[in-house]
Amino acid sequence: MTKLGNTDLDVYGLNLGGNVFGWTADEETSFAVLDAYAAAGGNFVDTADVYGGGGGSEEILGRWVAARGNRDNVVIATKVGAWDARPGLSAKNIQAAAEDSLRRLNTDHIDLYYAHRDDRDTPLEETLEAFDALVRAGKVRYLGASNYTADRLAEALSISDKNGLARYAVLQPHYNLVERDYERDLAPLVDREGLATLPYFALAKGFLTGKYRSKDETGDSPRAARAVSYLDGGGERVLAALDEVAAAHGVSVATVALAWLRVQPTVAAPIASARTPEQLTDLIASVSLSLTPDEEASLS
Repeated sequence: MTKLGNTDLDVYGLNLGGNVFGWTADEETSFAVLDAYAAAGGNFVDTADVYGGGGGSEEILGRWVAARGNRDNVVIATKVGAWDARPGLSAKNIQAAAEDSLRRLNTDHIDLYYAHRDDRDTPLEETLEAFDALVRAGKVRYLGASNYTADRLAEALSISDKNGLARYAVLQPHYNLVERDYERDLAPLVDREGLATLPYFALAKGFLTGKYRSKDETGDSPRAARAVSYLDGGGERVLAALDEVAAAHGVSVATVALAWLRVQPTVAAPIASARTPEQLTDLIASVSLSLTPDEEASLS
């Protein structure tokens, strides 16, 4: 287990993405994925109010937790602000959205509650005061920011510190072997402020599974078109490095890509989703895979 930044949350080294629940995985399959993840020792599930067609992913996760009676053993992260039905980060919307999420999740508290994306139309003070009220009421344990720029995250942290408000404890950015912008401005800020990072699109929309090697062979995945956009010189070099390391360890390309991301500075756990229990196998394997310094350098 990994301590999540300065929180008291102990989490598994793979944050299971719930974006597929109610979308590309029906409820029965979602339950099977969640059961397999828990059986492997996993305890950290990431969802959002907008996932699963709006509320669907949270409802599936809530029914699974209720059916298994394991709420105390699962760290649940969800988000507010990106769903058209509950848009933005106004105090009114955050309060209403949190109550909706609590109901759908069959719980009296959310372990980690994210601002899904920055809302420049709402003052940061208003957003942070609304989140703080949820923490003080015991409905949310910790706060996270997703899709924030370094300057806006720094401003938000400063406001929280100045006004004695609960502050963002984690950041969820777009970060993987072929998307490295995070390292430039956000990583130094996250390190300096003691936050933890939970990267989304950890497998670059499926590209880092290694199954997209030709723009003519995209399969049936809804993410295929976006995945093959990485098929340029840089992407091909990354795949070649992944192939070499994967062959040396007898594991999949996806396993290596996640193992690399997991050990990057400030990263607590990558977020990755599985449509089936079979897909989950390679993701779980990344938690125990140790790369050599030379392998890490080659991939980087």
